Amino acid sequence: MNTNQFAFEQAFGTPKQLPPSSLPEVAFAGRSNVGKSSLLNCLLRRRALARVSSMPGKTITINFYLGEGIRLADLPGYGYAKRSQGEYRRFADLMDFYFTSQRNIALVVQLIDIRHPPSQDDRVMLSFLREMNLPFVIVLTKSDKLGPTQFARRMDELRAELAASGAREIIAFSSETGLGRAELWQAIAAAAQ
Repeated sequence: MNTNQFAFEQAFGTPKQLPPSSLPEVAFAGRSNVGKSSLLNCLLRRRALARVSSMPGKTITINFYLGEGIRLADLPGYGYAKRSQGEYRRFADLMDFYFTSQRNIALVVQLIDIRHPPSQDDRVMLSFLREMNLPFVIVLTKSDKLGPTQFARRMDELRAELAASGAREIIAFSSETGLGRAELWQAIAAAAQ
């Protein structure tokens, strides 16, 4: 897949704005500040295609990136973010509509920070993906933040914790080093065929 072909297409903040799905879509989901935008920049080999912030909740819209025959969707993060109840409801409505409106979702890339056990929100999302029968992989972000011994231990622990998740694959990833980039592209390419 030619990563140079990808470009920011459009952002949508409400269900009414979302156009019908015309191409296979790969959705990137995870809690706020788990590294979705950093992962997209690494995946597409761009420094600032997706806006990155150290402040949780920066992505407040569904941001679409168009490539050759495929669309990537950077979803707003769930969990911690300083937002009003109205904003939380808008996010919930937007996500519910996105996942239940007959879109051509080829794959969901569910991000979880390798340094921590899956949160309750992560578990709810994994359960939702199973119930919706959506194909998904789990990507363990921020893998470069651990030393080799800690990394090996966390991989073993998370494989055990996520064994029943229904994920097609569990991929360790680092936006800093590129670890897992090739494996994730393989999963995306296989799902988008």
